[in-house]
Amino acid sequence: MIWVVRIATVLTIIGGLNWGLVGAFDFNLVDAIFGQGSVGSRVIYVLVGISALIAIANLVLPRPSVRRAEA
Repeated sequence: MIWVVRIATVLTIIGGLNWGLVGAFDFNLVDAIFGQGSVGSRVIYVLVGISALIAIANLVLPRPSVRRAEA
């Protein structure tokens, strides 16, 4: 399950960087790569949105404690 959180984190970072580009330079990298309003762009936006939900859940839900083996 840790791999889901890691992928979600990477996609959330990509989304954040894209929003930074939009805000700073009015340049949407996702649309530039896949085409504005294309299926590819929409898929990326949906994946980033799902990743944000996973990140929220990871932040607020309790995690089982992990005990490290002492050497």
